[in-house]
Amino acid sequence: MNILSFESSCDETAVAIVRDGREVVASTVISQIDIHKVYGGVVPEIASRYHIEKISQLTEECIRQSGLSEDEIDAVAVTAAPGLIGALLVGLNFAKGYAYARNLPLIPVHHIRAHVAANYLAYPELKPPFLAMIVSGGHSHIVLVKNYTEYQILGRTKDDAAGEAFDKGARVLGLPYPGGVHMDKLAKEGNPKAIQFPKVRFKEDPYDFSFSGVKTAIVNYVHNARQKGEEPNLADVAASYSEAVTGILAENFLRCAKDYDQKTLVIAGGVSANSMLREKLLAGKEQDQQLFMPPLSLCGDNGAMVGAQAYYEFKAGNTAGLDLNALSAYSIEKQLC
Repeated sequence: MNILSFESSCDETAVAIVRDGREVVASTVISQIDIHKVYGGVVPEIASRYHIEKISQLTEECIRQSGLSEDEIDAVAVTAAPGLIGALLVGLNFAKGYAYARNLPLIPVHHIRAHVAANYLAYPELKPPFLAMIVSGGHSHIVLVKNYTEYQILGRTKDDAAGEAFDKGARVLGLPYPGGVHMDKLAKEGNPKAIQFPKVRFKEDPYDFSFSGVKTAIVNYVHNARQKGEEPNLADVAASYSEAVTGILAENFLRCAKDYDQKTLVIAGGVSANSMLREKLLAGKEQDQQLFMPPLSLCGDNGAMVGAQAYYEFKAGNTAGLDLNALSAYSIEKQLC
């Protein structure tokens, strides 16, 4: 089954064709990093307009690269939630139009489910049930994946997401946008024990996260030093800050896996590319646990992950009509249709 899939939830316009949920036939992505860099973050209106400009030509390019004819496409999938509402609507409306014109099934996909499914493309042997941690610019979740379309949230952030924390910290240090990759690179040059940034733990919700405090802490540390006429060692700050953020992510995830007796562990999302997080999880997992980490090319937003999850949504009968609407926020536990 060849599924033409669209992703436009934030600042990547992505189109892919995925076969049977496991094989990437073609994948095309246009990033808006250079456009939003001058603003230090994504501007939703600009993102939406750029999606409109690029999605049609990107679709044509994806189909051309696949070597398939349009008659060989069996269904259309699209990210319908969560994300920037204007950006989501561009992809959703284009997907609706394509599905209607070709008389094809329309499959709505949850963005966080799609991030988990990126691992199906890299690891053919991976099958639910397993425990997943999804960490990105907008999401920090620990989820029990019971089957391909049934999820239970065990932990989540109470305020800011891990990716947002990295972007804020990078901005304080004067690093380029997007901050996560530059923070990761700089952290490798510093001492992660030089500064004790806070790690928040909740007794009642042991798998939940909070990153607002550590964001405030790095702002105060850097500003206080400069007010005294001192220039902090930026590499040490980056390393210590990364230690705090990735430390609590790894700690909570591994504790959850132990408490729920989970032997198959999966990470996903943009922050899953962080080298310190990967090292901590590899070092901290038990010998009888297997850890699946997506290749860096599948950590960020892409259309292939949407097509991977869409295959299993289709098999479960989760297709939608042309009245499908986009949602800026929606639980991974709920079906979109």
